[in-house]
Amino acid sequence: MGLPGHRRTSSHKRRRAAHFALRKTVLGACPKCASPIAPHRACKNCGFYNGRSVLDTGRIAKKVLKKSQLKAATKAPKEHKEHDHDHDHKEESPKS
Repeated sequence: MGLPGHRRTSSHKRRRAAHFALRKTVLGACPKCASPIAPHRACKNCGFYNGRSVLDTGRIAKKVLKKSQLKAATKAPKEHKEHDHDHDHKEESPKS
């Protein structure tokens, strides 16, 4: 198993970490619908890329709608079922 040859100094760590900074996202505008899009990606709004339609946005919209309806249905408050016992009172055990 290899061992580290030399201690990494703080200045060397900072120089190495200088490249870890996050960059701003570059967005362009779709030539058809003018919505913001990342470069070299198809527009999620209209489905166009490079002057032609490459995505079926109708199918995607139906899928997103169905997913949001399922999510809303699962978040709906559930009806409380009647219990045959009480949750309010704690029974005290006799102390010896």
